[in-house]
Parts: sequence; C-alpha cells; structure tokens
Amino acid sequence: MNTPTPNDSGDLALLYGSDKKMLRKALVERRQSMADHQERSQWLQRVIRAWLVERGDETIGAYWPIKGEFDPLPALYRWQEAGRETDAVEAIVNRRIGLPVVDKAHGTLRFHVWYPGCPMEEDAYGIPKPKGTDTFEPTLLFVPCVGYGPGGYRLGYGGGFYDKTLAALTPRPFTVGLGFANAFLPDLEPEPHDVPLDAILNENGLVWPLPGSNAWTP
Repeated sequence: MNTPTPNDSGDLALLYGSDKKMLRKALVERRQSMADHQERSQWLQRVIRAWLVERGDETIGAYWPIKGEFDPLPALYRWQEAGRETDAVEAIVNRRIGLPVVDKAHGTLRFHVWYPGCPMEEDAYGIPKPKGTDTFEPTLLFVPCVGYGPGGYRLGYGGGFYDKTLAALTPRPFTVGLGFANAFLPDLEPEPHDVPLDAILNENGLVWPLPGSNAWTP
C-alpha cells in the first residue's frame, strides 16, 4: 500500500476511512516529521498576534504543546506584554494566560495561571502543568487540533476533555482551534456529540468561519 504524501490530508482520510484512531496516529506522525515545522510555526505566531489585536479578552486558556503541536505560548506572552505596555497599571493584573489541569473526578479541565518560569509539574499523562497557581475561567480558549474540517469541527485525541469542559463552563468561552494547513480534512464527519469551534486559525490565517460568514462576531 502506498503511503499518502505529507500534504494530502484528504488521502489520509480516504486511506483510513472511519478509523479515527489510525487517522490521528498518521496525522500526528506527519506533524512531528514536518521539515518546515519551524517556518509554519513562525507564521502562525504572527497570525495569532494579529488576530488578537481586535479581541478584548483579558483571560485566555491555552495548552502545553505535545507531539509536534504548534506552541501558542510565545504569541500569548507577547499579547500579555503588549497589554502591560498599553496600560502599565491595570493590564499587569488583567491579562492572564492559563494552562489546563485535568479534573479526574469529572473528566474536565481547569485552567491555572501560567507565566514564563512559573513552577511546573507533570500530570498523569506526563504533560507539564502549573503548580500551585490560581485558577480562572477563560473568555477565550485556544484548542489544539490533530485535524479539522468544514464547519469548524475538530479532530482531537479522543479523550473528550474539551467537549466536557465546554459543556460545564457558563458562559462558554470563545473557542479557537489551532493547527497547520496540512491538517485540514475536507471530509471530516463530526460525531453527534461534537460541538464546532467558533474559529480556526492556521499559518495562512483565518480558516473558519469562511469569509462572508455570519457565524462569527469578534
């Protein structure tokens, strides 16, 4: 059997069909082996920083990158620093970045304040998380995408943590998927419980909603 070319997510979906476990594995392996990973990441950093200019959020939830995921933290730290430059008195307190910590009892995520150099420890999955910092509920949530498809639907790792978390948060934060352009799956079929993201960004810019769509209001 021929291996699909690295830029052909559609071929990967055709190859594995409804076997999402194998599709996830193939997408992650390709992401980890991208020769231009650094260049794509630099462009996505720029996209996020430009996109955030029009937002009024003061609390953003993000994630610690694993398995070749895009790292949003440098762009978010610049966002936080820009707030300090704009308002040296208030923004230091107002703009907060959070990383997820799993609540095992409920299968949801709690967001703990993160800053460069803050105390960290590994969770049960070996992923670094803030240690002993305050929790908060973000108004904007950046979500990593293994893959993503039309309509703002995301292919994750299958644990359901984000779906359960979003169902529990009131009000629901604005959700933004982050992924590289070659993770787009044109024929991705959402599960009945899947909730579409409010927006998706890749290194080329805004992927969802499409230009002219009324599905998103900044």
